[in-house]
Amino acid sequence: MSTEQKPKNLAVVDVISKSEQFIEKNQKIILIVIAAILILVGGYFGYKKFYAEPRQETASSEMFAAEQYFKNDDLDKALNGDGKHLGFIAIIDKYGSTKSGNLANFYAGSAYLSKGEYQKAINYLEDFSSKDVFLSTQAKAMIGDCYMELNKTNDAIKFYEKALSNTNDMTTPFVLFKLGLAYEISKDNKKALESYKRIKTEFPTSMEAREIDKYITRIENL
Repeated sequence: MSTEQKPKNLAVVDVISKSEQFIEKNQKIILIVIAAILILVGGYFGYKKFYAEPRQETASSEMFAAEQYFKNDDLDKALNGDGKHLGFIAIIDKYGSTKSGNLANFYAGSAYLSKGEYQKAINYLEDFSSKDVFLSTQAKAMIGDCYMELNKTNDAIKFYEKALSNTNDMTTPFVLFKLGLAYEISKDNKKALESYKRIKTEFPTSMEAREIDKYITRIENL
């Protein structure tokens, strides 16, 4: 048994010896790499604590006033500020990398949609991104609404379809209804009917399902 273990032990010793030689030979490089990693890690946490987090707090504070103007339908002040507080546009320009700056894109897009400035609304809504299913779906649906207003039905359909990527009882029925109307305008009654029937079968308790039968009947009678 000792004759079997000896070669193995020698091999292990040889590996350890080579490792020690490698470390000794490349000690400076290894230390530089370790130092670089520590600097990167420390820099990341330093950036987060002393730069990113304070900026987010400031942006969130500025957002409060803009959101209140938005809720009160004072869209110009919500977008451009009131002289004391920043509006959504300035928040985006100054704090665009923060969560509040990102959310300001959603608000700005919503405001411009309400003002009838559809291309501006599209630009801001396309810059918005969120893991929140409701907000993400609503942003895509609003882009679809903008394209409908611009008489670009095919583009509207594309964004309504994107808005259906996260199926849920809250947002899917009204997006399906918008999509059905868009298909009707584009003369694709087959797909319009499919959208309306999905509302009836998959979301029978939704608000959109209450009068969906008349839309289904109208297309079936064509």
